[in-house]
Amino acid sequence: MEKRDPKERPAKVGRSIIIIGVGNPYRGDDGAGLAVARSLRPRAPRGVAVLEQNGEPASLIAAWEGAEAVILVDAVSSGSKPGTIHALDAVQTPLDRDLFRYSIHANGVAEAVELSRALGSLPRMLWVYGIEGGSFGMSEELGADVLAAVPRAAEAVLDKIEEIVSRPSI
Repeated sequence: MEKRDPKERPAKVGRSIIIIGVGNPYRGDDGAGLAVARSLRPRAPRGVAVLEQNGEPASLIAAWEGAEAVILVDAVSSGSKPGTIHALDAVQTPLDRDLFRYSIHANGVAEAVELSRALGSLPRMLWVYGIEGGSFGMSEELGADVLAAVPRAAEAVLDKIEEIVSRPSI
């Protein structure tokens, strides 16, 4: 992965792209998606929206309505080492509900994606970057491994945007 100057802001994109950081800032590592969104806000290409959401399905579906490409970033729990980054193409593969089980709601990212798929409203391109969490208790701090993964996840999101922009329009 090529390193970027953190102050460098890529040129404006010509596609409808939304980045959504998902999480709860008061539940330890569950705030990872929000931390990635906050780090990307000043670095995202002009024209790319960067949003923060708590993961409630109806709000997520409304947030990505009309977008051509959506990149979601959230904390996950699969049993992998904290800080591991999982990249999932949610258009091609249904999301495993158990991966997102630390949502603050009974339903979250996986349910929003699958509901949107059932309704025929899934964006044409939808990627989910999950940062493996280790501690989801009451805390405003990310664990050290998750904190170290935030810039890596942000770079992965920027790489995905470059990939999207370089694809020919259909």
